[in-house]
Amino acid sequence: MEWVEVTGSTVEIAVEAALEELGIDSVENAEVEVLQKAAGGFLGMGSRPAIVKVVKAPSRSKRRRRRGGSSGQPQPQPQPQQQQQQQNQHKKRQQQQGETQAAKSGQRSQRRRAQQDGKGRSMENGQAGNKTERPEPAPIEEQAKVATAFLDGLLDAFGLEGEITSRIEDDVLYLDVVGDQTEALVGAKGAAMYSVLELTRTTVQRKTFGAPRMRIDIAGYGARRREALTIYTHRLAEQVVAEGGEVMLEPMNAADRKVVHDAAGEIDGVRTHSEGEDPRRAVVISPVDGATS
Repeated sequence: MEWVEVTGSTVEIAVEAALEELGIDSVENAEVEVLQKAAGGFLGMGSRPAIVKVVKAPSRSKRRRRRGGSSGQPQPQPQPQQQQQQQNQHKKRQQQQGETQAAKSGQRSQRRRAQQDGKGRSMENGQAGNKTERPEPAPIEEQAKVATAFLDGLLDAFGLEGEITSRIEDDVLYLDVVGDQTEALVGAKGAAMYSVLELTRTTVQRKTFGAPRMRIDIAGYGARRREALTIYTHRLAEQVVAEGGEVMLEPMNAADRKVVHDAAGEIDGVRTHSEGEDPRRAVVISPVDGATS
C-alpha cells in the first residue's frame, strides 16, 4: 500500500502536496491521517507545521477515516466533500490574501505618487508665489473711503454719535471726528485717539494694500493739543536762549514730537533732537553753538 508523510503550513496544504506526490487526483481516493496540526505560536516562537499521512486507497469505495488529534486520541475523519470544501476555502483565502496584498501595494504606490506630486506642486506654488508681485495700493481717495467707513463702524460699535469728515492735503489723509460724545475716544493725553489711528491705518493697509500718511483729530483734541504744545515749546525755547543749558520734555508720541520740533524751529538760537526709545522717546531743546543769552 502506497503512502507518504508530508509536512505543510496547514493540513490542507500538506494534503494537497501528498495527493500530488502519490498521483491521486482526488482526496476521495486516499485516506488522510493528521499526525500533527499546525500551530502559529506567539510572536513567531513555538510555531509548528502540520504533518499528515496520506495512504492511497486500493479502491474507490468510501472508507471511514480517522484523524489523529494533538492529544493522540483518534477523532472522526472529515468526509471527502468536507475536505474538498476546506481545500476550496483555503485556495479562496490565499487568493483573497494575494488580492489584499496587491491592493495595499497599489495604495502605497498611489500615496507615494500623491506625496511626490504634492511636493512638486508645493515647489511650483512656492516658485510662483515668489514671482507674484504685490498688488498696487489703491488710490488715496479710495483709502479715504475705507478709513471713513471703519471709523463710522467704530462709533456705531461704541454707541456714540458723531460725524466723520476726511480731506487730502499734500498726499496726507486728514480724518476729523466731531461730536460731543466722541471725546470718549480721546483718552488720557490722546492715548486712545492715537490707538484709533493705528487701527484705522491697519484696516486701510489690509483692504487697499497700502496706507497713506494719516492724521486724526477727535472732538477737536488734536487741534487743541497742537496749539498747547506750540505755546509750551515757544516758552521753553525762549528760556533756553535766555538762560542756556538744555531742556528735555516729557516722552511723547511721534505726532506730538513733530509739533515740538516744528514749533522750536520758529525760534532763533535753539535746536532740537530726540533721545530714547519709544514709548519713552522725548524731545531735547538745546542752544545753537555760539548763541548768547
